[in-house]
Parts: sequence; structure tokens; C-alpha cells
Amino acid sequence: MRFTITHPMHSHPYNPELLSGSGIAAVATVAEAAGFDGFGFTDHPAPSQPWLEAGGHDAFDPFVALGFAAARTSTLRLIPNIVVLPYRNPFVVAKSGATLDLLSGGRFTLAVGVGYLKREFSALGVDYDERAELFEEALAVIRAVWTTDDMSFDGRHFPARGITAHPRPVSSPHPPIWIGGNTGSARQRVALYGDGWCPFPAPPGLARTAGTATIDSLDLLADGVEDLRRRCDAAGKDWSAVDVTFTNMEGGSPASDDFDADAYLASVEKLAGLGVTWLQVGLPGDSLAHALETIDRFRTLVIDVI
Repeated sequence: MRFTITHPMHSHPYNPELLSGSGIAAVATVAEAAGFDGFGFTDHPAPSQPWLEAGGHDAFDPFVALGFAAARTSTLRLIPNIVVLPYRNPFVVAKSGATLDLLSGGRFTLAVGVGYLKREFSALGVDYDERAELFEEALAVIRAVWTTDDMSFDGRHFPARGITAHPRPVSSPHPPIWIGGNTGSARQRVALYGDGWCPFPAPPGLARTAGTATIDSLDLLADGVEDLRRRCDAAGKDWSAVDVTFTNMEGGSPASDDFDADAYLASVEKLAGLGVTWLQVGLPGDSLAHALETIDRFRTLVIDVI
């Protein structure tokens, strides 16, 4: 099992010490030293005020912030959580990802999702109702331009002729592409285009808000994993090479005094048995010191035990 964190900027307003260059460097370097495997940032270039007031959060540009983190680390995998792919032209995403992969020595994973915030789509001039079509075209473009010279594409949204975009990523054949979402459509995209699936815990209320499917138990996660396996088999994809990320729902928060490490570790075994390969670990966003303390505590109680 591998463990990844998202930089703890999950409130509005945020604690400014977490958003300084030194704060980001501290979280990334301490996490790497503790044995964490991945580090990322969220993606909200134009969040609406009502969403922020309802519990949303501010965000950095994930590519710029990951570039900063890459320069301060040497082994930590750079995994945005997640890039809303329809917001951007895929050739620009491919260029940003190739640059980050090259400069980090092949440590970039492109984790992407369809998105759900209508006002953010509107502010960015993107048709919300076409987001699924934009997403699938973009996936095809990125894979092609990362691996092909004199590349052409006949899509409705991103037609291109004779494109050669160097320097290429150093990862072979290209950086892993992880696809977020709890639905069968998301899993089908993994089977056709992806190298990993990123579902997330979603009770019915959150699932409705995010426009996705409910996953609030290991049974529902297991159903999704089995569905993904069937879809990979049908597409001729090697299931054993597909990563699955999730959040451990047992044991409570590692930031809490009542964190139950034994329950957490027992659940890690169950999740691994289902096919989960990466676990997202939540950090507190109230202070830099609390975030760093939580990283060290998780190392002692979980990573060093495993």
C-alpha cells in the first residue's frame, strides 16, 4: 500500500502559513522523509463565493505548485487531486505535464476528473453540458501528443494536424493517467484510457452534489472494483497494472487524539485485498505545525508498522 496526501488547503479562508513557499516545502519534505509516496494539490481556478461559503476551499494552480514541490523533493510522486480536465485545452495540459515529469525525473501522475461546479465552468467559458465529451477527447489528445510526432487528431473540439510537442515526458510510455469519479462511466474511461481509478467516499448527499455515485461502504467500493475489472477485461487491459486510490474510512482522523491505529491498519488490509493500491491521508488545515505533527504521527503509527 502507498500513501499520498493533498496539501491541507481545504478551507476558506485558509491559514496563510500553509500557503507560503516555506509552508509547502515543509509539508512536502517532511512527508517524503516520513515515507509518504505522493503529494498533490486541488484544482479550482475560479470557485464561486457561494460554494466557498458552503464549505469549499481556495486553491493554487496545481501544476505551478507541484513544480515548486518537485524542486524540494526527490522521491515524492506528484499527483494533483485532481485536475478538472475540461477546464483546459489538452495540448496545454500535456505540455504542463510533460514539463513537470521531465524536470522531476519522471515523478508525475496526471490525475483528472470531469468536474461538477457549474459556475466555475461558466466563468472559464466551458460548456458544462459538454464536459464528458470534452474530457474524453482531451484524454485521447494527451496520450497521443505525449507519444507521437507529427500527430493529428480529428476531434470535434480539438482538431489538430501535424503536431510535434517536445520535450516529451521521461516516463515511458507516458506519465500514468488516473481518472476520478465513482460512476460506471468513470470506470469505463479507465478501461479505455487510464492507468488508475480515483473513487472517493461519497454518502448520498455528497454524491448528489458532486454528480457522482454513492460509495459509503467497502461493499460498494468492492462492487466498483469488480466492475472495473470486468471493463478492463473487455477492453483487453491488464487489470494488474491499474492503480486504485481511496480513503481509509476506519480508525478516524490521524490528526485526532482518538485515532485508532489498529482499526486503521486492519482496514488497510481489507482495502488491499479489494485491489486498492494507494490511500489518501487527510491532514488538518488549521496550522502548519498541526499538519507536520500529523504526518509524523501517521509515520509512527501506520507507515513504520506496515
